[in-house]
Amino acid sequence: MISQPNPSTYKAVRYDQFGGTDVYYIADVPMLSPEPGQALVRIKAAGINPGETAIRIGTFAMQYPSTFPSGQGSDFAGIIESVGTDVGQFAEGDEVIGFTNNRRSQAQYITVDVSQLIHRPANVSWEQGGSLFVAGTTAYAGVAVLNLQPGELVVVSGAAGGVGSLAVQLAKNKGAEVIGLASPANHDWLRQKGVTPVAYGGNTGQAIRDAVRGRPIAAFFDTFGHGYVDLALELGVPKARINTIIDFAAAAKYGVNTAGNTEGANADVMRDLAGQINDGTLEFIVERTYPLAQVKAAYDELDNRHTHGKLVLLP
Repeated sequence: MISQPNPSTYKAVRYDQFGGTDVYYIADVPMLSPEPGQALVRIKAAGINPGETAIRIGTFAMQYPSTFPSGQGSDFAGIIESVGTDVGQFAEGDEVIGFTNNRRSQAQYITVDVSQLIHRPANVSWEQGGSLFVAGTTAYAGVAVLNLQPGELVVVSGAAGGVGSLAVQLAKNKGAEVIGLASPANHDWLRQKGVTPVAYGGNTGQAIRDAVRGRPIAAFFDTFGHGYVDLALELGVPKARINTIIDFAAAAKYGVNTAGNTEGANADVMRDLAGQINDGTLEFIVERTYPLAQVKAAYDELDNRHTHGKLVLLP
């Protein structure tokens, strides 16, 4: 376990170059102080996300430039240690869920504008709250752009992953009929949520056709990539009702939607999602937690692309 920081420093994930998970290290960095409108938060949990892998290996070097040494992470939950002036309803000791756009939540402390915080509901665990922002707001915006109507059929790829497991539930809550593409190990969970599971691999297109039994597929939400936009078009889904959060090359080629975290990135959406988790209308799965020092192992597991729900770092 990582020891608590001394008064002048804290522990944070860093990397100095693009590459695999071996570029990660834990650095001692100077302690923070909140400015006006900010809070200093002692982080209890911080989620990890596939987009961070893409940034780390340099895939998004043009879209999201990196300055080295780079921090990492957007999601977090924790306890406010101190506040600056003009922080409204937030105070020292408050338990909060938050997000940052500055790649620095995978750490023991963070300063953040209070507009990027919500109070943690009682029934939302630290691990859930600490990994809610990216997956939750991405699923929220990705489902919203499809404009689903009650009774319509929608296919979700990666239906048991961090984003997909939320997207299938949000789509069901809108009254849609959902086909979820996932490994057989996750089919029972999908059935419990009222989702029709279909295994990927082999002739996935035919398996989907068999599942829908001739009914038109109104929409397709691709959370996985690897040709699912092309498959959606082959299945007759209109371009305007296809959304991908990963295959940007296909999106540019065909003109389909790419709504995700950017479109949903605000405290109001996060508050709505946390409320649904709190009242039990949305199940948010945390598969495993890792100490901050084991960030490499956490991303090794994430990069295998077989997790059910979220992986979370515990500083």
